[in-house]
Amino acid sequence: MHTSAYHLTRPTERTTSVVFASPHSGRHYPEAFLRRAVLNASQIRSSEDAYVDQLFAAVPEHGAPLLTACAPRAYLDLNRGPDELDSALIEGVRRSAHNPRIASGLGVIPRVVANGRQIYRGKLSLTEAHHRIAQYWRPYHDQLQTLLDESNNAFGEAILIDCHSMPHEALENVGSPGAARPDVVLGDRFGATAAGSIVEQVEAAFASAGLRVARNMPFAGAFITQHYGRPSRGQHAIQVEIDRALYMNEKSLELSSDFDAFKIVLSGVIAEIAQIGTVNDQKMAAE
Repeated sequence: MHTSAYHLTRPTERTTSVVFASPHSGRHYPEAFLRRAVLNASQIRSSEDAYVDQLFAAVPEHGAPLLTACAPRAYLDLNRGPDELDSALIEGVRRSAHNPRIASGLGVIPRVVANGRQIYRGKLSLTEAHHRIAQYWRPYHDQLQTLLDESNNAFGEAILIDCHSMPHEALENVGSPGAARPDVVLGDRFGATAAGSIVEQVEAAFASAGLRVARNMPFAGAFITQHYGRPSRGQHAIQVEIDRALYMNEKSLELSSDFDAFKIVLSGVIAEIAQIGTVNDQKMAAE
């Protein structure tokens, strides 16, 4: 299913409670937006989780749906709440209680891209902000909740894998000096958004593929993980951050020569994660 807000690929048969989603890999840049932006095309793309939708393209082959955003993150950030409006960018918005994400220019309508570069000269109207939220934010989140509800109805639980990529430089200060940096960071808000046993199984899936995994540092999960992670209700959410240097050139935004090989590695990881949503279900049925 394809709308202007998202692309949904369903499996032939849904065999797992796991749902995969990529909220930041959208790259459909509206012409009017590009005309208003003061950045060039590659600068404005620096906020993208570029190619994450392609990395996870094999998801439906393993019995799970894949939901990917169409709107780019620089235009609208699906990993923020719809009320995270930035008074420094949007006219008529009252300054709210201090929110570090908004303060740094990363509200639901971002003011900056990577490295704090301003997107616009001047402000946007509140009408424009509400239009973007209505056209892109709500349809994506409505569809995501629908997929999780379907999992809950069919399997008695839902597991959201929220797929992202991270700049290689974000890992510079992670771990002790001289230690190997993680390739993947799992975020569960320090244990709040998913059952520990599920997080352990997701970690094991990446580790068995030879990838180094860290948890919650420097990324513990933002709005999506917090909002959808309700383990007490059988709805689990885990954010996955993959080091971009593993598959692309961050400066040129070009795929590296080993992209296809890495994609095959990830396909094995996806298969193991999808299996979690079938094993848990069988375990529940046996109890």
